[in-house]
Amino acid sequence: MACRGRASRGTVARAKRALVGLAAALVGWTGALPAAAQSPQFQSPQFGATASEGAPGAFCHLPASAIAEDEQLRRRAAAGDATARSAYAQRVQERAAALTRCRTTTWPQTQAVWLRLYPCDLQPGVLEGVLDRIVALGYNRVLVEVFYDGQVLLPSGNNPTVWPSAIRVPGAENTDLLARTIQLGRARGLSVYAWMFSMNFGYSYGQRPDRQNALARNRLGQSSLQQPTLNDGTPDVSGTTDQVFVDPYSPQARADLAQLVQAVLQRRPDGVLFDYIRYPKSSGAASIVTSAKNLWIYGESSWEQIFGRVFNRRGQELLYRFLVNGFVTVNDVQVAAQQNPADREPLWQGSQPPQPVATTNNLVRANSGGVNTGTGTTLGSSLPATTPPPSNPAQDQARFQRELWNLAVEHARQGVVSFLTAASQPVLQQGISAGAVFFPEANRSIGRGFDSRLQPWDQFPPSLEWHPMSYAICGTTSCIVDQVGKVRAAAPQGTQVIPALAGRWGQVQGRPSLEDQMQALQRAYPDLKAVSHFSYAWLDPQADAQRRSCRVQAAR
Repeated sequence: MACRGRASRGTVARAKRALVGLAAALVGWTGALPAAAQSPQFQSPQFGATASEGAPGAFCHLPASAIAEDEQLRRRAAAGDATARSAYAQRVQERAAALTRCRTTTWPQTQAVWLRLYPCDLQPGVLEGVLDRIVALGYNRVLVEVFYDGQVLLPSGNNPTVWPSAIRVPGAENTDLLARTIQLGRARGLSVYAWMFSMNFGYSYGQRPDRQNALARNRLGQSSLQQPTLNDGTPDVSGTTDQVFVDPYSPQARADLAQLVQAVLQRRPDGVLFDYIRYPKSSGAASIVTSAKNLWIYGESSWEQIFGRVFNRRGQELLYRFLVNGFVTVNDVQVAAQQNPADREPLWQGSQPPQPVATTNNLVRANSGGVNTGTGTTLGSSLPATTPPPSNPAQDQARFQRELWNLAVEHARQGVVSFLTAASQPVLQQGISAGAVFFPEANRSIGRGFDSRLQPWDQFPPSLEWHPMSYAICGTTSCIVDQVGKVRAAAPQGTQVIPALAGRWGQVQGRPSLEDQMQALQRAYPDLKAVSHFSYAWLDPQADAQRRSCRVQAAR
């Protein structure tokens, strides 16, 4: 739960002081962007270094004067000045070396930023400018979004996936923006990760007639695209139409994602991050799941797989009734027993049959190994065959319903874990880093229910990087530090935890500045090796909006 409160006066004062020096950097960001993509409002903090030095200062940020000088040189190079082109190439190398030196001696060793690219970035010099700004802000890793909202960052003329290309520009069908970003990023000292949505396949996928059996569905047979409602009319999901979640047990969904992963791996990124490893976030009362009917386990494959977790016919009958109705009754228990007299107990994963009883000497046998009577004799092997205690339908009904609810929830969770494991395996096999993105609060139990996302991040493989989105808001940095601490405490030894923070440099806008968040994490967890910031667009929303909406005047 987010705590509430105001930012301290000291925090506000520091933000105001930081803002005083921002105006000098404005000229450094406006250069070779197309007119519609220029942002005279872009603000870059300047710390530490002097204009004459041009070296990184605090947080490895470049001073405004160095940024402006580099930008002018890049614009001249993009305009065709051969001398400037050579000087700019040399400057890129110098900045890369300076960044590497700074990050080697500055906490954390890796500072990453999340980035979405647009068709505008096809324009000459635009992508270079974006990456230069990322370097100027002290980042040495960029997490490039390659699959989101049902589209992929692959050339439209060479896209082997079922999703459309995010870069659909006439004349640029074969332009590989992902490969180009990896090339330009590495030249600047950046490692480049591919960041992709996973169980959220997007609107276009949900419209395909040949993929309807791959979608996750609720008890009403509805997908997340259909804005389903419960029987009482309560909204079940928030209804954003770009989010279409798949059944994690679906072989078709897994094969489609595997094909995309292979296409991405051909570009040889430094890592692959899997996001949306979860179910939809429901709204209102439905944000807490308390009934099996609200679980997204009614897809074709998930339905088939859950019955594989039941070991006899009596158990299958009760599970069927539970999934259809959301509960079992005393009558259901009696009917299942009558129809399957050979099954003494319904058996499923997690079931706990009552202890059998033995009548010899009125002792209850605690286990099959026998009970020592204290007189030198052992009861057990000589006892007659035992049977469960007499059936009590009312007690059985309560126990069966509790166990079936736990079975259904765990089935949903295990689908998420197995989906992630299958998706990340080919990445790890190629010796490339793989990571999972998650919300620390998305695996909560709440009363008798669970967070509707059912994101069991504490069960994610420790061979993956763990990227908790640490976005807690309480007016200070304390709740953010607590979120990171919760994940670190749950992570198996050796797991690399890389917190993702949200905010802006030098500004307090509903949450502490990135400086304050970073300093708080460093004090609490000095052994953290990497931290990321979400996102480049959040650092300057106006510039991002203009890049997103600009018209591509000429394809490369």
